Amino acid sequence: MKQDSEERCQVQSNGGSRTLRSFVIFIILLILFLCYCIPTYENSESWMPKVGKFPPETLINKTTNISLTTVSAGTSAKPWKPPEPYYVAYPNRYNFIINEPQKCQKENVFVMLIIPVAPSNTAAREAIRSTWGSERLVGDKIVSLLFLLGLPTSQDSEKLQEDLLQESEKYHDLLQSDFWDSYYNLTIKTIVMLEWLSANCQNASYAMKVDSDIFLNVKNLVNLLLSSPKQNYMSGLVARRAMVLRNPHSKWYLPQTVYAPAQYPPYALGLGYVFSLDLTVKLVEAAQHVKPVYIEDVFLGLCMKHLGIDLTDPPDGSLFNVFPVDYNRCRYSKLIATTTRSLTNQVEFWRNLQTPGPYC
Repeated sequence: MKQDSEERCQVQSNGGSRTLRSFVIFIILLILFLCYCIPTYENSESWMPKVGKFPPETLINKTTNISLTTVSAGTSAKPWKPPEPYYVAYPNRYNFIINEPQKCQKENVFVMLIIPVAPSNTAAREAIRSTWGSERLVGDKIVSLLFLLGLPTSQDSEKLQEDLLQESEKYHDLLQSDFWDSYYNLTIKTIVMLEWLSANCQNASYAMKVDSDIFLNVKNLVNLLLSSPKQNYMSGLVARRAMVLRNPHSKWYLPQTVYAPAQYPPYALGLGYVFSLDLTVKLVEAAQHVKPVYIEDVFLGLCMKHLGIDLTDPPDGSLFNVFPVDYNRCRYSKLIATTTRSLTNQVEFWRNLQTPGPYC
């Protein structure tokens, strides 16, 4: 009997051990299964509608008086990538974390220049400040300038954000909004620009979006605007009957599922386009109804079509140039905008054009 009891206890003990081991193995397998099958928070469907910006708990108030630690805490996320091709997180509410809301009112601006630029591209901002960005008065017309940035996506984003705050304190010419600064977010950047102008710059007559690799002849720009309409006006290098690129290897490829027509409506190429300030409110409203595409200048063309407003061709087709124009003092004295091959070219060409003597 004693032997039977001991054997039964041993069997029960062995059975209990086997049950415990089976339970532990089951728990481990369950954890592994959950880790494998359930996507991470960053890639979950609930995150995708917000992927163009910070999650709500890390949003930063609209202010220029902001501490370095506050912004750094919000910029430690991984570099942003679009969750799917051609995805644009708009309409959405974006907030300014570096702002200059009184810029237009304080300076009584005639034309406001907005230069979208990457947060890390300090060299481009310095080059512009030292050249055509320094031309603030043409006759009695005041020209002002702001650089527009999103959030840095590089690994050293916290240090870069601290540098941007210091740069803002020094120059007071930065606008920064809380979307990830990415090529795929240029449409967001453009609409954020229009929202800012609509809210803060309605006393100005015109604005111009200018790429950071552009040589801009500010005097010729102002002279053009002196005789331009002050309502429903947008001009630049206007593309008409442009074909939609269906080659998947193209930088500007759009599939039919995103945009079905074979041609785009007229639009001003993004190198630099100028518009009357009354358009900002109208374009922001149109943007709520037009399906966004990531090609920002095309998207504005779609908004203009929605509004039923045609673009204005410049009086001379050589005023805006999408391909770099070889420097010639006479030629550069007559154009308004051209792309350049390098920042060095921008600086050298501008300095040469300022030297005394005839242009032609």
